[in-house]
Amino acid sequence: MHGNADATETQRKIKKNLDNIGHKVVVMSGKGGVGKTTVATNLAFALAAKKFKVGLLDADIHGPNVPKMLGVGSSKVIQGDGGMQPIEVRPGLKVMSMAFVLESADDAVIWRGPMKMGIINQFLGDVEWGKLDYLIIDLPPGTGDEPLSIAQQIPGAGAIIVTTPQEVALLDARKTVTFARQLGMPVIGIVENMAGLTCPHCGKDIALFKVGGGEAAAKQMGVPFLGRLPIEPSIVDCGDDGVPFVTRQTSCPSTVKSFSGIVDGVLAFNKDSGGNGNKD
Repeated sequence: MHGNADATETQRKIKKNLDNIGHKVVVMSGKGGVGKTTVATNLAFALAAKKFKVGLLDADIHGPNVPKMLGVGSSKVIQGDGGMQPIEVRPGLKVMSMAFVLESADDAVIWRGPMKMGIINQFLGDVEWGKLDYLIIDLPPGTGDEPLSIAQQIPGAGAIIVTTPQEVALLDARKTVTFARQLGMPVIGIVENMAGLTCPHCGKDIALFKVGGGEAAAKQMGVPFLGRLPIEPSIVDCGDDGVPFVTRQTSCPSTVKSFSGIVDGVLAFNKDSGGNGNKD
């Protein structure tokens, strides 16, 4: 009986928090290493730069890399009177991550499903997000516990699926589209990452991982194609330095230009689907 009461209180707090958020967007991938966190962090930063109030939830419990990529890796969570306080990265952008809870960046989270679900419920219900236009949720790869829990706890959240062009990644991307559909989650679109490299010496385009696979998968699955991002070596430096590449127009020109189209696609999707954003 006591357990049912606790579950009801958890659901009440989650609903109260989510009622203050206009749009919820989950960034997913069928497999790891495709650039999902890079897309999530830069999307959140780009929206905040457009004067939206944005929260970014790092729901990758075992590999929480969002703080490192935003330059706040040394921050620790603060417990306020009303709950956990998210870390402010810049005006209009707040972040919460398991990394803020760990004593050391080298600590491993060796948890089974129930414990992971517990911390995700805390992030959704106990974090004082306040009023947001967007909550961006960076999910771990695959279609396991964390994506399933988020999908069930946040009805109406839209999904962005990140893939690379090679067939092994596209196979998992199509499975992720199926996952979203089976859970009633609208698919905002597919992003094709690492789609070609321009040689810095001769200027020739090189299709390291092929090009066009993400767009073809989107067409096959009947979902929008948001755009493709090329490989630019300076993006690695941006991530390691904790600086979103969207702020580096001069060093990442192709990617910044391509990414602006992806942001426009997200804005258009949410405009068409309605919502109660709080943009000033």
